[in-house]
Amino acid sequence: MEQILRLNSYLKQRFGCKVYKIALNSGLSCPNRDGTIGFGGCIFCSKGGSGDFASSPELCISDQINNAIDRIKNKIINGKFIAYFQAFTNTYGPIDYLRRIFYEAVSHPDVAALSIATRPDCLPENVLLLLKELNRIKPVFVELGFQTSNENTAALIRRGYDNIVFDNAVSDLHRIGVEVIVHTIIGLPYETSDDVINTIRYINDLPVNGIKLQLLHVLKGTSLEKFYFENPNAFLFMDINEYINVLGKCISNLREDIVIHRLTGDGPKSLLIAPMWSGNKKVVLNAINNYLSFNNIIQGKEIRQNGT
Repeated sequence: MEQILRLNSYLKQRFGCKVYKIALNSGLSCPNRDGTIGFGGCIFCSKGGSGDFASSPELCISDQINNAIDRIKNKIINGKFIAYFQAFTNTYGPIDYLRRIFYEAVSHPDVAALSIATRPDCLPENVLLLLKELNRIKPVFVELGFQTSNENTAALIRRGYDNIVFDNAVSDLHRIGVEVIVHTIIGLPYETSDDVINTIRYINDLPVNGIKLQLLHVLKGTSLEKFYFENPNAFLFMDINEYINVLGKCISNLREDIVIHRLTGDGPKSLLIAPMWSGNKKVVLNAINNYLSFNNIIQGKEIRQNGT
């Protein structure tokens, strides 16, 4: 698995020590849930706002960080952490509140960088100025949920914004010197491998720094659960071999300077409906690594993943 675990080495080289990512919960909501744009969120989004492994929002940010460090303190000695605001939309709130929680995280002595997951339609100028300010203190990565460049699919999954909104957000973040990591999903309803590759090529044309390639998970309690059982033939990449084959095509078509932060993903086993094979992360990662190595797909690429 060494070849798909290079993110650890990259982070160690950049920050001078071993670095782990801590999933945090800002307690914020999402405009696609509270009625501003829509209700219920994107159809794949879980009750936890795609942050099912994040801490409890009832805890302050410092306590979330300290508790997470305590849980893994036996695995890391003299290391640092990336404070990852994962659940829901983490720039969707009053600017004073955002300033408080982000500064609380960036001021923690064991935090080396911030990673903030959000939507491209939730980056007004005052938030951009705050991110620029924080980036002067410690590196800031903004993770944008894009999922697909196919706007018909985007409407089906209730993404809630057009591609041009994403384009402008990437441009704005690039302008202020903040690194952009894009989330994409392989296996969206009715999409073919051509649709997936078109998304990769779309991203290639933008000043994007990193990408997370995510397998679609059907989780209990999501709108996708109902859609899955009513439209089983809409899901084309639910077999592990099909997924890995498409993943290889994505990497082969990806611009070489874009860092790969994730090759798959795992949902909570208690909520997972499909694909069940994704529940065994070690087996999946080994299968991916073997496929990419055997086909020389990773040659000349920098595959960096920390196991998430």
